[in-house]
Amino acid sequence: MTNAQAWDYAVGIIKVDGLEPTDEFKKYVEKEKRGEVTMQDIKEFLDKNIK
Repeated sequence: MTNAQAWDYAVGIIKVDGLEPTDEFKKYVEKEKRGEVTMQDIKEFLDKNIK
């Protein structure tokens, strides 16, 4: 499974639960797919924005 496929799968699971990821989170995911941010960057984003 590629990194992009893994992210698509993860976002799909979120949607199955009836939730919709924020646009900002989706932008971060796209950046990670392109190698512009790291998983650590996403973790820090989530730690700051998930309450």
